[in-house]
Amino acid sequence: MESRLIVVGVDGSEGGRRALDWAVDEAAARGGSVQAVVAWRWDRIEFGPANTVTPVDERQRATEVLDDEIRGLAVRKGPGCTVAGEVVEGPPADVLTAAARTADLLVLGSHGHNRLRHTVLGSVSEECVRKAYCPVVVIPVPAAAPRTTNEPALRG
Repeated sequence: MESRLIVVGVDGSEGGRRALDWAVDEAAARGGSVQAVVAWRWDRIEFGPANTVTPVDERQRATEVLDDEIRGLAVRKGPGCTVAGEVVEGPPADVLTAAARTADLLVLGSHGHNRLRHTVLGSVSEECVRKAYCPVVVIPVPAAAPRTTNEPALRG
């Protein structure tokens, strides 16, 4: 049986965490492996010594995000859960689709942005769906639990 590769984008958000958990469960069910990818970008201008954040700092922050997510995964899923990790500089959609070029699946988490923020910032998930060479799964934001008729309505 051939091993399946699932690439998952993580960014330190709840959406990225849900995507990582889903990818690990899917890999376990199908006998595959997971590669977690954090994309980072340096998009600031350096102005000499007054600038306190450097590209090296940004890369370090991305590495810490990845390490934290993998540690958290071990707590949620157990110590036997292993995930490869990679930190890559570049636009997130480009980095993720390149990492998933030979993968069987790309998994992303939705952040559930409102329409205005989506219009201004765009959507990494949407761009990945257009650019990917493999199927893409977007894990949605959980729906709020419906209120039962026995629960009192909140009064403002």
